[in-house]
Amino acid sequence: MITTPSANPGQHDPPDYRQVQSSPEFTELRRAHRSFAFPLTLAFVLWYLVYVLLSSYAGGLMATRVLGHLNVAFVLGIAQFATTFLIAWWYSRHAAAHLDPRAEAIRSGLEDTVPHRDADVQEAGA
Repeated sequence: MITTPSANPGQHDPPDYRQVQSSPEFTELRRAHRSFAFPLTLAFVLWYLVYVLLSSYAGGLMATRVLGHLNVAFVLGIAQFATTFLIAWWYSRHAAAHLDPRAEAIRSGLEDTVPHRDADVQEAGA
């Protein structure tokens, strides 16, 4: 079932997104996101490249058995998957604790400037 938004946008000017983007709150939100995401992304890409390079150029090392039929290549390959899920979990915790509250504050500030239908009806009836 498709529903329409509950708030009537009414007659108003849209938010000045350039002003929002240049605000200190938005700048802090971007800084908080980038200071977490960029280093973690770089670290993961490097970790992946090390795995690929080891697979290509260190066949003897990667073929070393660790436990039974499991070799270093298999263990590091599984570690790639584990690292991916760990990063996703870590980012979701970071976003919930540090990014979402800041984004919500910015969004609330924008919504407070938008007139609602109830306010328009009350003003028209008064």
